[in-house]
Amino acid sequence: MPLQHPADVTLANPVIPGFHPDPSVCRVGDDYYLACSSFEYFPGVPLFHSRDLVHWTQIGNALDRPSQLRLPVGVPSSGGIYAPTLRHHDGRFWLIVTNVSEGGGNLLVTATDPAGPWSDPLPLPDVPGIDPDLAWDEDGNCWCTFAGVGQVRLDPRTGETHGPQRRLWSGGPGAKAPEAPHLYRIGDHWYLLIAEGGTERGHGVSIARGDGPTGPFEPCPANPILTHRGTDHPVQNTGHADLVQAPDGSWWMALLGVRPGGGTPGWHVLGRETFLAPVTWVDGWPVVGEVTLRLPAPPWPLAPVRGEAPRDDFDLSELRPSWISLRDRPAEHCTTKERAGWLTLRARGDSMDEPDVVLVGRRQQHLSCRARALVDPAEGRGGLVVRLDERHHYEIEASGTTARVIARVGTLRTLVAEQPVPAGPLVLGIEIGEPPTPHDSRTGPDVVSLGVEESDGTFTTLATLDGRYLSTEVAGGFTGRVIGMYAAEGTVHFDWFAYEPQVP
Repeated sequence: MPLQHPADVTLANPVIPGFHPDPSVCRVGDDYYLACSSFEYFPGVPLFHSRDLVHWTQIGNALDRPSQLRLPVGVPSSGGIYAPTLRHHDGRFWLIVTNVSEGGGNLLVTATDPAGPWSDPLPLPDVPGIDPDLAWDEDGNCWCTFAGVGQVRLDPRTGETHGPQRRLWSGGPGAKAPEAPHLYRIGDHWYLLIAEGGTERGHGVSIARGDGPTGPFEPCPANPILTHRGTDHPVQNTGHADLVQAPDGSWWMALLGVRPGGGTPGWHVLGRETFLAPVTWVDGWPVVGEVTLRLPAPPWPLAPVRGEAPRDDFDLSELRPSWISLRDRPAEHCTTKERAGWLTLRARGDSMDEPDVVLVGRRQQHLSCRARALVDPAEGRGGLVVRLDERHHYEIEASGTTARVIARVGTLRTLVAEQPVPAGPLVLGIEIGEPPTPHDSRTGPDVVSLGVEESDGTFTTLATLDGRYLSTEVAGGFTGRVIGMYAAEGTVHFDWFAYEPQVP
């Protein structure tokens, strides 16, 4: 008998909050694994594990070595690593992904343990486009389907393709951006699931089926099977989905969505997040349940996981897998081994405006949160930043006996505030929360306060800034906010960093 949780037991959705887009999920026995896009950040392709589909722990990154991931300094923000597909076949994990930077292209890596190590990438020069998918038929043939939607037969061990590329079904007539294809054998049919409408407010999911992996494909009469376009639903931009079957036989959909806030037109600041929705089957077609912010508990035992500690004291020789940097992370610019128990950052770019600035950050995962760090700027200049890209960021930095707040919005760069501080290590802080009332149609999604924490724990705000300017609707692109530590001159040491969600 399936386990029955009390009716009032609900779980947070998104199941992986913050900038974790383009989820691809697979099940191996009683375990689930999920991969996401990472764009211009290193290491690339975060990997998660779950025992119940709703509680996830990051176990590593598929592309965590310089030999696996080349992101030159000229790679723009929202460039880099796009949309992986993660599958398990013949005793191995297979991950296919696109590096859209110059000299990149589609790549394939494999592992026996999804926590790593993963192989060096196998280039796939004859697989075009983005969003590649892998599916194996009963004869052992591997089919690679890609945005557009096209398909080619692939030897995943050599990277060679066989036979002609073919065009498949590409969604609703006139719908833009047919992408994110995933191909499955379910029952008597092969199903082709795609995203369409673009990854903005028009995003949606459609599906077709055929007798074989190459089609021809018959579209579902109820397409799109999921979209929130034209609604006031709190979750928008729903799409780029993947299907997975649970041990009880039920089906589920992992997908991306955003949570816009504020007035008109609504600004999302955390990026595209990973949501979960139930799926039922009617007349051989999937019917997607509501994408809610509170998810009813599934009918099997829950497996909660211990979340990451809110404070990192940098006592380990390697950084946690959730820490990310811009484009690369050379040891000579970032180390925990120079000063025991401290993270040492040695500057390269001279401000957060520069693509090669030395940054160690983490994704903002909560609409209200607080970040703090104990910084020793005696040998340089650096501090804490909330970043969307090189042209959209707020930071508080220290050098010598001065702390200052800087705001970059588009072409404007402003010194917002400056204040003397005592020499020596000091605690810098960033608090993000609800905008002050009253609200109207022009109210932004949140406010970002930057300041200095006194020795008694009092937070002295140097500036409070409108959060809408660090949103995708203003900046464009495909990423979300990252909060972290940076060095812009000389050497800056960080004793600890703490990130805590705040209850509004």
